[in-house]
Formats: sequence, C-alpha cells, structure tokens
Amino acid sequence: MPRKLEDTTPEPRRMEIFQALVETQDREVGVVKSRQIVADRFGVSEVQVREIEEEGLDNEWPPL
Repeated sequence: MPRKLEDTTPEPRRMEIFQALVETQDREVGVVKSRQIVADRFGVSEVQVREIEEEGLDNEWPPL
C-alpha cells in the first residue's frame, strides 16, 4: 500500500510548496508550467504538487 503524502512530507513543508506554487502562478506562469517549476525546485513529483495544491485550496492555506 503506497504511503500518503501527509505521511512522508510534513505539513509545514507542504504549506511551503503550496505558497511557492501560488506565488509562481501569481507571476503569470501557467498552471502546468508552475507545477513543473515547483516540483523541480522542491524535489517532488508533479502529482505530489497537485495533491498539495488541492490540500492547500481545501484548507485555505496562506497566501489565499
């Protein structure tokens, strides 16, 4: 059974990734490209970035 992202990446780190994603998109970088940039920057997969994005939106993490 694969481990959940929450089990492998601490919440503060996920929040940091979410903030970087939002800030990248605020600079008028497209959604797909911003996910690639943030995934590369933090050494995570784009799937993980999408999961973090969803979690951040659901929980209204800063900078929302």
